[in-house]
Amino acid sequence: MTSLMDFVFLLLCFFVTASSFSEWETETAIPLTLPEATSAEMPNRLPGEIVLNVEQAGMVSINGRFMGTDELRDCLGRLAQFYPGQRVVIRADKETTYENLVKVIDVCRTANIWNFSLATRETDK
Repeated sequence: MTSLMDFVFLLLCFFVTASSFSEWETETAIPLTLPEATSAEMPNRLPGEIVLNVEQAGMVSINGRFMGTDELRDCLGRLAQFYPGQRVVIRADKETTYENLVKVIDVCRTANIWNFSLATRETDK
């Protein structure tokens, strides 16, 4: 019975966390200009997916909350600990430096987040 209660508690924690990050952030929510790609397409949104926004100046936000490198590493580390295989989408402004993007990817990797992707927008035709 105790194992079942632990399992139910972990499921509850997962759904509470997932619901807090459930809104799809669009260009209007965080004003970013994503780089273009001919293979870009709107993906199906998965529950609990984390969206990291990297602004032109290198500031990183999750769900509208700006975080420093250490705070981001702690947050992602806790998520990876409780939810192995956590999916993260990195939305980086096309004007941000490559160094800013590499810092965010490095934070993901040191926090044990390996399931990440980079958001792009469809090429204007």
